[in-house]
Amino acid sequence: MDNPEDAMFSPAVKAEQARLGSRAQFEGRAWKSEITDELRQFLAVVDTFFLATASADGRPYVQHRGGPPGFLKTIGTQTLAFADFAGNRQYISLGHLKENDRAHIFIPHFATQQRVKLWGRARVVEGDRELMERLVDPGYRARPERAIAFRLEAWDINCRQHIVPRYTEAELAPAVDRLAQRIKELEAEVARLKAPTAPTNKTSS
Repeated sequence: MDNPEDAMFSPAVKAEQARLGSRAQFEGRAWKSEITDELRQFLAVVDTFFLATASADGRPYVQHRGGPPGFLKTIGTQTLAFADFAGNRQYISLGHLKENDRAHIFIPHFATQQRVKLWGRARVVEGDRELMERLVDPGYRARPERAIAFRLEAWDINCRQHIVPRYTEAELAPAVDRLAQRIKELEAEVARLKAPTAPTNKTSS
């Protein structure tokens, strides 16, 4: 798709923007369609996102995807990919992608109150050992079955409104470690202050 805006906004969406008075703020904007350093750095810490697909007749489905930080990999300047781990065996996303490759990735990052939206086309990749080795973290306890590659057409960062900050254990660990160390130091200082003072021997002249 030559114009990233066309991937983001259908004619009906543009018509609604015009009707409700917001169309002018989007026209002529330089929408991003390639992976930038900013996006690459953001994805390196992401451990969760939501993948939206639809059937050929437009029946939608949103699926949560999770993994170790950075499991949504960047390949080149316009492709993302991730390992598809064994799950509940419903295969709704897989079935949708067989008949309709349009997909959307929505990534909320609660620690930084950011949300990133990516429009593109996705495909299921099976039997590509080289790609799987690139995507799978050997230390992560899950069974990868295949890969899903996502061809990026447009992406955008939304405002932080209504995102309540939340933090993972890994994100909190450095602060907790510093707090624990400080508590130990204070406990040692209290113990020193409470310790009885040794009597002083005085000799008469």
